[in-house]
Amino acid sequence: MDLAQVAAFLAACFFLLLSPGPGVLTTAGVGAGFGWAAGVRYVMGLCVGSNAVMLAVASGLAAVVFAVPGLRQILLVLSVGYLLFMALRIALSGSQVAFMAAAKQPGVIDGILLQTINPKAYVVGTTLFSGFSILPSQFFVEVLIKLALLNVVWIPIHLLWLYAGVTLNRLALSHRVQRGINYAMAAALVAVVVIALFPQP
Repeated sequence: MDLAQVAAFLAACFFLLLSPGPGVLTTAGVGAGFGWAAGVRYVMGLCVGSNAVMLAVASGLAAVVFAVPGLRQILLVLSVGYLLFMALRIALSGSQVAFMAAAKQPGVIDGILLQTINPKAYVVGTTLFSGFSILPSQFFVEVLIKLALLNVVWIPIHLLWLYAGVTLNRLALSHRVQRGINYAMAAALVAVVVIALFPQP
C-alpha cells in the first residue's frame, strides 16, 4: 500500500468535503431551519446516497480507466476544472454566507435523492477514485479502502456543517466576517485541486 497516496487521499477527502456543495450547504440549511434531530436524519440519507454514488462511479470507471491510456488524467482535468469554477463563484459571491435554505423538513429519502443528482458528488467520486493509486494492482480492494477512509472523513465533516447551520445563523456576523468565510471555502476547493494534481510529496 502506498502510504503517501493514502495521506494525499485523506487530505483531498478533507478539503473536498469541507468545501461547499449542494450536500453540505443543504445540511447547514436543514440544521438552521429544523434543528439537530432533523439534520441528523437528513445526513443519514446523504451518507447512503454518497456511498451509492461513489460505488457507481468507481465501478463504472474501473474497466475504462485501466483500459484507456491517459483517461485518468483527462478525468482529473475535467474534475478540477469544475472545482475551480465552483471556487471562483464562491469567492465572488459577496458578503453573505448563503446556506441553501430548505422549504420543508427533509428526511432520509430526501438526502439519498439529493446525492443522486448532486454534481459535486460525481466530481468528488471521479477525483478520488481516479486520482489516487493506493493499490493500483488490486482495484477492488482499493475501492473498499477508499470508501472506508472517505466515510471516516465524510461523517464528522457533515456533522460539522450541520452544527454550523444550527448555530451560525443565530450569530450576528459582520459582512467582513461572512466574506472571509466565503474566501476560506473557496480556498479549500483550490487546495484540493493542488492535492489532486500533485499527490506525491
